[in-house]
Amino acid sequence: MIQADLTIIIPEIVIAVYAMVALVGAVYTGKDELAGVLTWVTAGLFVLTGFWIGTSGEGTNLAFGGMFVDDGFARFAKVLLLLSAAAVLMMSQGYMAARGILRFEYPLLIALAVVGMMMMVSAGDLMSLYMGLELQSLALYVVASIRRDSVKSTEAGLKYFVLGALSSGLLLYGASLTYGYAGTTLFAGIIQATGDEVSLGLLFGLVFMACGFAFKVSAVPFHMWTPDVYEGSPTPVTAFFATAPKVAAMALFARLLHDAFGSVVSDWQQILAFLSFLSMFLGAIGAIGQKNFKRLMAYSSIAHMGYALMGLASGTVFGVQAMLIYMAIYVTMNVGTFAFILSMEKDGQPVVSIDSLHLYSRREPGRALAMLILLFSLAGVPPLVGFFGKLYVLRAAVEGDLVWLAVAGVIASVIGAFYYLRIVYYMYFGEERDDQLDKGGSPVLYGFLMVSAAAMLIGVVNLFGIEAVAEAAAATLVN
Repeated sequence: MIQADLTIIIPEIVIAVYAMVALVGAVYTGKDELAGVLTWVTAGLFVLTGFWIGTSGEGTNLAFGGMFVDDGFARFAKVLLLLSAAAVLMMSQGYMAARGILRFEYPLLIALAVVGMMMMVSAGDLMSLYMGLELQSLALYVVASIRRDSVKSTEAGLKYFVLGALSSGLLLYGASLTYGYAGTTLFAGIIQATGDEVSLGLLFGLVFMACGFAFKVSAVPFHMWTPDVYEGSPTPVTAFFATAPKVAAMALFARLLHDAFGSVVSDWQQILAFLSFLSMFLGAIGAIGQKNFKRLMAYSSIAHMGYALMGLASGTVFGVQAMLIYMAIYVTMNVGTFAFILSMEKDGQPVVSIDSLHLYSRREPGRALAMLILLFSLAGVPPLVGFFGKLYVLRAAVEGDLVWLAVAGVIASVIGAFYYLRIVYYMYFGEERDDQLDKGGSPVLYGFLMVSAAAMLIGVVNLFGIEAVAEAAAATLVN
């Protein structure tokens, strides 16, 4: 029995064992001298593991009495978060090494965080859910403050820790209420307890857990940590925060709602619609006054999580499919955008002010064009792939009888387009300035920027087949 269970969790075991062995090895050798090699090896391991999960897994497999679920939904989310984590590690190696902040702990902490995320998306029980969430969070608290000589980085880590602890407390209280009223921590048992008539205690448990997850996906009104942490953390860490953890938290949110509370859709639909509405509008309006590119991306992230929650709020199979497609597109756009932000330098020093992009297209026409495509896609301008991501979640909202939310989403999208288009205006029609950015830059960052931009154009043909895969993944969750 235990052998069958261990076979199901081999991908998680491989990454966890690698992280622990590498940690011991690095301590007894040259430590930070191996950091660059470890970063590339870890990224390679993520890609191989993602390929392994994507090609070898089939059916629905349960381990440890239903506490761990390996199904199509979990595999889709795992492949997406592994590939995004690998991309961020590849982009961050040169940037962090050049600034003397590449520690050997960095790729290993990312690896442990990824193990936690993989546990989150496969959770079938409140205890395994919390275990995965805390493993991810504890690693990310350290990563946020990895630049020890920076006050802003230390402040970012501390804010993330304090507010993360608060969200974990809310989540834990909700989980204890749910256990108290359902009599079990297994999702399969909870959905049976909510089958006939859901008690008030279970509803309160659901609300508290939803609040905890809203913190993790930075949904309004639990978003307050996001702009400060995005700004204060080293830029590669910010890129990581904006991609893989968002996928894991959104997938876990969907898993809990459908596997444990799937029989009371009408109750949690109202909560998600409220979170989605507030997130879309605060993200759109809050970014308008931002001059710091990283803070702008923080508000952009809040708005995009609002759109993803719109798909989830519909409570249908198509809604989950739309959410998965949206997250895949969102991650691709963010990888490209942060590759551009990482390449912004003046005299070898990082620059994050959007004012530095005035007439950037004259010096770097290729990069400016790629960034224009990504910004248009983030804004949801047709016919780019970002438009289809929004179209899916809007369709899901309409089919889930949330027409008012779909209309609000369109309005928020129009408002949000302003700050994306302002950057395009600066790059192409800005004013002549002395503080121009350096030319050239890392070929790795250039490659990620160009590939992401190309994906936004070529993907309009068939979304690279993600539509069918997401549909199959959603069908395994909502049944």
